[in-house]
Amino acid sequence: MAGGMSAECPEPGPGGAKGQSPGPGRQCPPPITPAPWSLPRWRAYVAAAVLCYINLLNYMNWFIIAGVLLDVQEVFQISDSHAGLLQTVFIGCLLLSAPVFGYLGDRYSRKTTMSFGILLWSGAGLSSSFISPRWSGLRAGVGCDDADWELALGPPNPPRGAAETQREGAAGGSRSSWCEDVRYLGKNWSFVWSTLGVTAMAFVTGALGFWAPKFLLEARVVHGLQPPCFQEPCSNPDSLIFGSLTIMTGVIGVILGAEAARRYKKVIPRAEPLICASSLLATAPCLYLALVLAPTTLLASYVFLGLGELLLSCNWAVVADILLSVVVPRCRGTAEALQITVGHILGDAGSPYLTGLISSVLRARRPDSYLQRFLSLQQSFLCCTFVIALGGGCFLLTALYLERDEARAWQPGTGTPDSKDVDSNDLERQGLLSGTAASTEEP
Repeated sequence: MAGGMSAECPEPGPGGAKGQSPGPGRQCPPPITPAPWSLPRWRAYVAAAVLCYINLLNYMNWFIIAGVLLDVQEVFQISDSHAGLLQTVFIGCLLLSAPVFGYLGDRYSRKTTMSFGILLWSGAGLSSSFISPRWSGLRAGVGCDDADWELALGPPNPPRGAAETQREGAAGGSRSSWCEDVRYLGKNWSFVWSTLGVTAMAFVTGALGFWAPKFLLEARVVHGLQPPCFQEPCSNPDSLIFGSLTIMTGVIGVILGAEAARRYKKVIPRAEPLICASSLLATAPCLYLALVLAPTTLLASYVFLGLGELLLSCNWAVVADILLSVVVPRCRGTAEALQITVGHILGDAGSPYLTGLISSVLRARRPDSYLQRFLSLQQSFLCCTFVIALGGGCFLLTALYLERDEARAWQPGTGTPDSKDVDSNDLERQGLLSGTAASTEEP
């Protein structure tokens, strides 16, 4: 063939490049390479500090009720099932807003999206102080930001718009729709199984964050270390102890998980999902021992609970890395938003209510005593050990598909370097902190 008929233009997409004839009189445009970019070291550190601070406020916001749960139940005379429902209602606005703002984050400025979310969150929080101490609307602003915060704290992305520009410039097509992105993600089995694994993590985290302070306080009463509370305000020192333990194990766990993934990824390509699977499978017996030993020795219960939280925390940064490595850049905001939504709907939006419901059902069949209340809550917690073990199985399944989905996400034409030039990604990561430009061009 001659002229424009002698070549085929690649049409990039989630499933890889497809050959398409350019037609008479047309020539394939040259491949578009993302422009080099750099970020000064001090700006990287300031950005990380600000994002960590915002996330700290985010999680403080999440667990306000857990710290005063006894007072809430005493004042309103509500059962465990109704108390658990408070957290379910509280998360509702986030579930509605996360997919919307994940979609916007893929197509518009993430800085603008996050700024609007923070403004909405701050305004709703300020308004709630005049309307009600627990206005669920303040969650909407957090939902606006969550989809982008995870991406911002992960490895550096190519310059914004690189994937969309490449697709439109090379093939003359338009941006994919939200439904097309969702269909692509539904066929990405690494994303599907890792999302179910994250859901199991969120289920256990939600149940522990909401009910563990009360469970530990009731264990303290059973041991005779503190009298029962029959009139508010109720003093619960275990809220502060459990919160401090969660912060400490969370910080250490995230660092350990990220460092383990960085080291073993060089040796074992499937290291990330295997780390997540092993840590969750090890969390299950720790959580079980923490529950069954609580009536016998409170110290041992704290030790195993802290160890379980440490193992659980090892996965949060690693899961973000998995998502970034198996999803094409143009879908990452949508992917993060869907993962957040599924994780909350099937995870921590329902686990406090389900745990409280099981506890209320068990209490209804037993004598009304403080010991029976404690045993009912203890036994309702056992479902978390089975859920976290299932989460470990989901990450084992993720490991089966990881390499295949990574190769597809890094194919030419998806806004990322060629799979043959993976080392350029390492240069890009180094450039984020060193301030040097990282280019994905091949020599």
